[in-house]
Amino acid sequence: MKTAQVWRIGMKDMQILPAPRQRAHLKKPTWIIVLVSLVSMFLVCAYVYPPHNSAACYVFSSNGCNAFSNWLPPAPVREFTDEEISSRVVIREILNTPPVVPKNPKIAFMFLSPGSLPFEKLWDKFFQGNEDRFSVYVHASKEKPVHVSRYFLNREIRSDKVVWGKISMVDAERRLLTNALKDPDNLHFILLSDSCIPLHDFEYVYNYLMDTNISFIDCFEDPGPHGSGRYSEHMLPEVEKKDFRKGAQWFTMKRQHAIMVMADNLYYSKFRDYCKVALFLNVVCFMICSSQLAKLEY
Repeated sequence: MKTAQVWRIGMKDMQILPAPRQRAHLKKPTWIIVLVSLVSMFLVCAYVYPPHNSAACYVFSSNGCNAFSNWLPPAPVREFTDEEISSRVVIREILNTPPVVPKNPKIAFMFLSPGSLPFEKLWDKFFQGNEDRFSVYVHASKEKPVHVSRYFLNREIRSDKVVWGKISMVDAERRLLTNALKDPDNLHFILLSDSCIPLHDFEYVYNYLMDTNISFIDCFEDPGPHGSGRYSEHMLPEVEKKDFRKGAQWFTMKRQHAIMVMADNLYYSKFRDYCKVALFLNVVCFMICSSQLAKLEY
């Protein structure tokens, strides 16, 4: 009896432990794998196709798009042609030659006009009192102009027919530069049309140009059909598409840059032969001949 009672007490006080549960198999971290894959694909695409928008660039790096360009391998340096080497040697010599400042420096005003100048009286008033500080050159492509100002008398150069937007306009501009360069006192060269008028007095224009050491030309990148759309691969290797520019032909050049334009035949011939679909062939040609050539280093 005592044994049975002890057994009952033991069973009553004994704590029954639950049976051990079987642990479920751990789920694979699928979402982590997917996330890592997406991030990897995103970075690969950003490397292969780097963003060109400045806002998009700063999403990836505070340094902007330059950070992506640093990843890319350097572009291979191509070997220059014989014509390019010759052109670069000439340009280097022109730029390294110290300019000769004459005792009487002048500005060459070059008028590209089909005939008479409608604002010749206004230019006459502009030139008065400064006879020893300027030269006038007139290229009349259609008819002999009738002059009303003494400053324009007998200032016509040999002219030829000019078709707007064709190589003949480039030839006319080069013809004006050639005649103006004959005078060693001409230090700056301004190309003007028959509709141009002066907005400041002569003293202001003269001092502004004589005190500057740069040329002023219009040059910008136009990705549209009337800009880079006129590029031809026949211009390679000398003219690459990344250097193709557009702008207006009106300019003012210092003497060194004017000599560079006249010394060039390589780039001029490229545009003459292959840029025939351009509406503004003269514009792009002078951009290459003046602004692009000025940056070349041998």
